[in-house]
Amino acid sequence: MSSPFTPARIDGPATGEVAIEAVDLVKRFGDFTAVDTVSFTVPRGSVLGLLGPNGAGKTTIVRMMTTLSPPTSGSARIAGYDVATEPEMVRRSMGLTGQAATVDEILTGRENIRMIGGLYGIGRRELARRSDQLLEQFSLADAGNKQVKSYSGGMRRRLDLAVSLLAAPPVLFLDEPTTGLDPRSRSELWDVLRSLVAEGTTLLLTTQYLEEADQLADKIVVIDKGRVIAHGTPLQLKEQAGAASLVLTVSDAGDIPEAEALLRKTGGEVFVDHGARRLTSPANGLGDLTRVVSWFDESGIAIDDLGLARPSLDDVFLSLTGHKAEDDASTDEEKSA
Repeated sequence: MSSPFTPARIDGPATGEVAIEAVDLVKRFGDFTAVDTVSFTVPRGSVLGLLGPNGAGKTTIVRMMTTLSPPTSGSARIAGYDVATEPEMVRRSMGLTGQAATVDEILTGRENIRMIGGLYGIGRRELARRSDQLLEQFSLADAGNKQVKSYSGGMRRRLDLAVSLLAAPPVLFLDEPTTGLDPRSRSELWDVLRSLVAEGTTLLLTTQYLEEADQLADKIVVIDKGRVIAHGTPLQLKEQAGAASLVLTVSDAGDIPEAEALLRKTGGEVFVDHGARRLTSPANGLGDLTRVVSWFDESGIAIDDLGLARPSLDDVFLSLTGHKAEDDASTDEEKSA
């Protein structure tokens, strides 16, 4: 990406290092509790990933924290401002990119930016400068004078994010920002988000993509059925799902029995997939891997692959909830919130 966009930021009152804080947030729709006593904090200049399936309550949490929906109970502060008592200052201190791009398809990319900038009250000369910078930063300079209806999905999402940064907010909420994007567009958007964090922006990211949370988040809060069921760094959560595994593939299926005997020397149970010629056993770390490499070098058994595999975030979510992160919940109140 091109040089970053770094206009002056709106700073909240002195609140130490905490940019986002939720305390016992609850949201009910009639008899249905969409969010149930959710609490977390996000340090300034970091990324929190809210991870969970559709209907888990992620969007409802974002709506409460961005003043779009009042909490039933509990409290939240953004950049030091209370969402209930200081909603105008909260809105001045944050940007929001929702699940669907909200840009106008009839206007050009540049016209979209200038329209929203005018609503912010940004002067014409300053707005022209910011438009050029944002289009350049988000790799949209060549398409800036084209109608948005001609943009790809990835280009629309980048423009949507660019618009949300016009006021240079210190806090940015991203509600499943890469839904529907192809892998290349998703990777490009990740690069943009990393650059924003490097400049000091605090991100709260909701996602049901395990890889996205792993790539971007400093800390992850796992949400299921409106409740926090786990939290920690990606590595800490993976460790909760179990130990790492040694995964070995022999070149000749006839060597499987001898390879299995060697792996049993690590002291763990060995699982054999005869069709794939693959053997798997628990491992305590790189020490086990080093020993196994030495044993197989001495044995003369030819191997195609040998490595250390850690549990994925998908394994974490499955172990915590009994279902995968992409599985739809039976009710999805948050979509109609």
